[in-house]
Amino acid sequence: MRTVDFPRQHQPLRRDVSVTGALMGDVLKEQGGAALFARVEQVRAASIARRLGEDGAEFAVREAVERLDVAAASDVVRAFGTYFQVVNLCEQVHRIRRRRDYEMAGGDPQPGSLMACIASLAGEGRSLDETLAFLGKMTVEPVFTAHPTQATRRTILEKEQRIAKRLVERLGVLTPAEEQAARARIRMELTASWQTLEHPADRPAVEDEAEHVLFYLHDIIYRIVPPFYEALETALEAHYGEGCMAGRTLPNVLRFASWVGGDMDGNPYVSARTIASTLRRQRQLVLARYIQEIGALSRTLSQSVLRIPIDPQVTQRIEAYAAMFPEALREIGPRHRDMSYRVLLTLIAAKLRATDADQPNGYDHVEAFRDDLRLIDRSLHDNGGEHAGRFSVRRLLRRADTFGFHLATLDVRQDALVHRRVIGRALGDEAWMTRSAAERTTRLQQAFDEATPSWDDADEETADTLAVFRTIDHAQRTFGPDATGPYVISMTQGVDDVLSVLLLARWAGLEREGAIALDVAPLLETVDDLQAGPAIVRGLVSDPVYGPHLARRGRRQMVMVGYSDSNKDGGLAASRWALYRAQERIVAVADEASIRMVFFHGRGGTISRGGGNTHKAVMAAPKGAVAGHLRVTEQGESIDAKFGLRAIALRTLEKHLSATALATAAPKPADPRDAAWAAMMDTIAQRSRVVYRGLVYESEDFEPYFRSATPIDVIERMKIGSRPASRRKKQGIASLRAIPWVFSWTQSRHLLPAWFGLGTALHEAIEAHGLETVREAAQDWPFFDAWLGDVEMVLAKADLEIASQYARLAGEAGARVFPVIEGEFQRTVSAVLRLRDQPTLLDRDPMLQRSIALRNPYVDPMSYIQLSLLQRWRADGRPDDATLEALIQTVHGIAKGLRNTG
Repeated sequence: MRTVDFPRQHQPLRRDVSVTGALMGDVLKEQGGAALFARVEQVRAASIARRLGEDGAEFAVREAVERLDVAAASDVVRAFGTYFQVVNLCEQVHRIRRRRDYEMAGGDPQPGSLMACIASLAGEGRSLDETLAFLGKMTVEPVFTAHPTQATRRTILEKEQRIAKRLVERLGVLTPAEEQAARARIRMELTASWQTLEHPADRPAVEDEAEHVLFYLHDIIYRIVPPFYEALETALEAHYGEGCMAGRTLPNVLRFASWVGGDMDGNPYVSARTIASTLRRQRQLVLARYIQEIGALSRTLSQSVLRIPIDPQVTQRIEAYAAMFPEALREIGPRHRDMSYRVLLTLIAAKLRATDADQPNGYDHVEAFRDDLRLIDRSLHDNGGEHAGRFSVRRLLRRADTFGFHLATLDVRQDALVHRRVIGRALGDEAWMTRSAAERTTRLQQAFDEATPSWDDADEETADTLAVFRTIDHAQRTFGPDATGPYVISMTQGVDDVLSVLLLARWAGLEREGAIALDVAPLLETVDDLQAGPAIVRGLVSDPVYGPHLARRGRRQMVMVGYSDSNKDGGLAASRWALYRAQERIVAVADEASIRMVFFHGRGGTISRGGGNTHKAVMAAPKGAVAGHLRVTEQGESIDAKFGLRAIALRTLEKHLSATALATAAPKPADPRDAAWAAMMDTIAQRSRVVYRGLVYESEDFEPYFRSATPIDVIERMKIGSRPASRRKKQGIASLRAIPWVFSWTQSRHLLPAWFGLGTALHEAIEAHGLETVREAAQDWPFFDAWLGDVEMVLAKADLEIASQYARLAGEAGARVFPVIEGEFQRTVSAVLRLRDQPTLLDRDPMLQRSIALRNPYVDPMSYIQLSLLQRWRADGRPDDATLEALIQTVHGIAKGLRNTG
């Protein structure tokens, strides 16, 4: 472990960590006693000494850990986990500090900011109207998904928010008394968190997972949408002149979506019922926000008609609504009756309450609500109200434009096999599942001209499936057309899988004026499916049924590309290259057919599941693959890291829009070296896949090794998600979901899915194509540079010394498998350093390098405790006891420390 230096600009982070760490120590002494504090300090000191290479330190760590009984081990792990909880907050707040420093220093705008984005667009010679028209074609749509390793209680999230607020307050100059008060408040939240059971004992229901995601949508994103647009308007005025936006309206570029409550794939607890209840809950929350905001507005807009004129339509609207809500009108005192805006807003709030209660005098749709707000906005504009409250009205109007009556679009997902089974039974074809895709496609085309089957004797699966489509229809009519998003088909393998969904929607009545009101998005997950993607899209475009459907939907087709299963199937290089090639070739098919292609990226939080730098990934996409749209899943620690604080969420959305706009406006031009680089990447992808699959799927020792050398048995027992760990009720690695697969390797510090096979492949690519060719790709090809950067980060986070301790748990299988893993790891590190021409990993990213170096000595003790507890628990037959609970504590703690789960 090298000495960790903090440059001047990062010294405040060090001070924040020191302050919060000291407060955490005080909490430990008070709540756990001097003995707990002494244990934590002993283990911490021994772990740091081990990292520094001091003699006997390894033995000291082991001895300190082995002496702990189960209860003490659990408390020590929780102490380290809570420490990382505040360190993570300190790092997020430091990002806010660095943003402020950047803005206060003046000079060039911060890379990735809206100011930098508009500067680039304006610098290309676009007029203001051209820039606005260009932005009107942009859409950034984060899609929040449930994550079983991140089901933290809402009360803990709220405490973290309050700690962060205190840390942000400390960014300014405080008096000694104010500093003391801020520290006292932080300590209060830390103490309350310590006394709170962080993860409930019962497995979370779908509704619990929804509440977790809704915390970010309702408490954070709702608040930062207007400031985002205000920053965009400021950037436009900075480059096109102050006041240039007068009379112009910014286009809506932000949308938000969720999978929680609609993702049925392999989850028996998600159904038509959860779709309906989730959308109703989302409407309830957003209406409550609107009502709260309208209450504040009514207190601001106190203008009297005796002092200032108003639009006559305001009076007319008051009269109409007063007839609907006489009780609400009576609640307005006589002294306030001359305040027309306040009167109208009070009646609008009553109308929103009626909407929430599904009463006939509520709003039929969100457009009527927006019309009321626009009326007030126009009246203020025309009658001297520009600086007398119009700003707040425009903020609410922007939120209504963004969130409607649905808060977030709810996607629906289901496994293709479910649809096949239902269709086969409905058509009375017992051989349906074994027929070829072409045979099924032909029969499905015929079925669209036939009568809807009778459902009198429908089995449970068929009834449940049809109920989903009927619920989508009801949701669109009740909550608005944006309430539901695309219907995503997992494991799509052919045109027939898409036609099956379309036919089921028609049978269920989701058809209006001859058009089926549903976008269908095939999900291409495995390497083979990605390679088949262009043929599937070509088949859909030319299909006599789907082609006309696509025309009625505006010739816009969404295709979801999956990073998790393709990585699990073939390793990182094969996955990323298959994804790149699939997008490239699908874009070519779309261009030939004159359709708009939207790619939906199913990314997880880790590199193995598509995580990493989103800005770099967007800029590295194939030409034409972005085309103004960024739709990407956000889950687990990535939600908290990107959207956990308002300022961070605002920065995330800025970077997303900036990358999307710049990648669309100025895609990377063709390079004469492209063909050579593609051939090189073919070599890397093919060879790495062979090596990866040779170990993971073809070695008899591998599954026993995986089952023993990782805590997968603990993770499968954890009550941390509503979804089973495996899909399609099969056993073995092939059926295991990507999240527990990656999570297990992260816990054991291998991080194997993100790098195994790459060392051999890179060395062979260098030999076959030449070192200079591969180095040039690493330097000049955005795709290869971004991919190699992800690999480098994962290699730096992996720790094969600690992984070797887990390998010993696998006995003879470990003795045979681990040397293979270790050899490939060393080859991969060697190849990456050779391509980067640097002595150590992450030399180009000293901040991340420093963060990992500082975190490791605090993560290591939790790994050693987990190893010790695993041995005890397995020796006792894996009971549901205190040891298992302590093991679960280690899983959460290590995840917090590494900031990577599944």
